[in-house]
Amino acid sequence: MSALAAVRTAVRDYLTAVDLPGEVCVAVSGGADSVALAEAAAYVARRHGFHTRALVVDHGLQEGSADVAAEAAAVVRKLGVERAEVHAVDVTGKGGPEAAARTARYRALREALSGGEGLVLLGHTLDDQAETVLLGLGRGSGPRSLAGMRPHDPPWGRPLLGITRAQTREACAELGVQPWQDPHNEDPRFTRVRLRSEVLPLLEEVLAGGVAPALARTAAQLRDDTEALDTLAALVHERAKEAGELDTAVLATEPAALRRRVLRRWLLESGVRELTDAHLRSVDALVARWRGQGGVWLPGNLEARRCRGRLSLAGPEPEPTTRGE
Repeated sequence: MSALAAVRTAVRDYLTAVDLPGEVCVAVSGGADSVALAEAAAYVARRHGFHTRALVVDHGLQEGSADVAAEAAAVVRKLGVERAEVHAVDVTGKGGPEAAARTARYRALREALSGGEGLVLLGHTLDDQAETVLLGLGRGSGPRSLAGMRPHDPPWGRPLLGITRAQTREACAELGVQPWQDPHNEDPRFTRVRLRSEVLPLLEEVLAGGVAPALARTAAQLRDDTEALDTLAALVHERAKEAGELDTAVLATEPAALRRRVLRRWLLESGVRELTDAHLRSVDALVARWRGQGGVWLPGNLEARRCRGRLSLAGPEPEPTTRGE
């Protein structure tokens, strides 16, 4: 099977397995992955009766970025995408340029969806999945991170997680298209670039090849395990939760893996953001290692407390007012 046929088949199999909306959006950067994805989506759309729209995000981080974005939109229109539009964003915020650009890009893609609903296809490949798993492993991020990116995570769809970057480049060559080469993808200041250009090639050499597919398989296996545990944790959560609080007696009988998943779900639903493993383990100690200790302060100036066998979440006590106010 040619590379172009492999990409088209992957996109067809993905789109025919999901509940398709009338229109599918494709995030397009102009690189080989997103261009090959956009062409495949348009190819499948013509045969299955839905519309396609390309969303090109101009981050404005490089000179001439507006021209690059306009050219990317023009290329995918020539390849059969019905509509292509450019969305300029302002990249600001914490976490460095990579994180800020990613945040701005995903926000723009969400906002571009009609009525906030729909499906946006992303050009993440098997190689991206392997890098994600390695990053999670190196950072000690736990099984949820090692499980990698989900193929279907509405509104995001990733049909190419079984396709390599080499295949998307070959597909573009078959189409007679010269994709844009983002200079940031060669800049060693970025962690992913060094992982891609230094770490993975070394692992391929030491382990005699096949590292990226092996990491992707590991992600798929861990994703299955994680989803199974999350399903069980949801049942425990329903038994333990009452009036926004959790019954520690219910939680105490559960294995740590389920207990912490219940706590994570409860905290996220209660509005805690930027939750770390350290936060989660500290709250878990209120159940598993209870010795009458005080509460646990969490992001958002919230405190998890245990009282009379129940966990609750509260903000800081209001400041007492002075007389006359």
